[in-house]
Amino acid sequence: MERIIERTADGSATLFVPSLNEHYHSVKGAQTESQHIFIDMGLNACLAKAPRILEVGFGTGLNALLTLQAAETSKRPVHYTGLELYPLAWETINELGYVAPLSSESSLFEFIHKVPWNMEAIITPYFTLEKQQVDVTRWASADQYFDLIYFDAFAPEKQPEMWTQKLFNRLYAVLNTEGIITTYCAKGVVRRMLQAAGFLVERLPGPPGGKREILRGRKQ
Repeated sequence: MERIIERTADGSATLFVPSLNEHYHSVKGAQTESQHIFIDMGLNACLAKAPRILEVGFGTGLNALLTLQAAETSKRPVHYTGLELYPLAWETINELGYVAPLSSESSLFEFIHKVPWNMEAIITPYFTLEKQQVDVTRWASADQYFDLIYFDAFAPEKQPEMWTQKLFNRLYAVLNTEGIITTYCAKGVVRRMLQAAGFLVERLPGPPGGKREILRGRKQ
């Protein structure tokens, strides 16, 4: 699958997939979008002292990197599980320039991408990672439960199989009480599926310069 690197409005990069006519991140600001939706509205709103996070759509690893940075700053330990059926090569990721070359963060980001799939790895004392190469529609959690879900699949019109009532029901089931799911997609049909699964859903302001609204659901 061809992927083209493009710069977004905040100066950070994203990948464009011509065959899907879709970007991995918002063209109005890749890093701004991820920080707002998944860190500010997700991790910072999570009540767990040592949150277990599930990301649906590991992609470029940007959300994982921002979560690692937040964990290091707050000294709040995080266990991070990322699901991705089509992993990207490190050579492609490195060209996106999310971290400064030769910096300590560069080494950590490379480590995130080069650790083997389907096994747990301690990246730092505050960030443990488990990447699973799997189709999320066939994924089984093996009795794992989570406090926070980053739902970052491609848009519903591009990947309709990822936006189903069956999947949202499954994600609700693997969340702990007071657990959160957050996503960039604020479509009414998605909001109604989250509500039908059992979530108390909020419409929240979108990232600066980006989408008008995003969705956050909480398991009561």
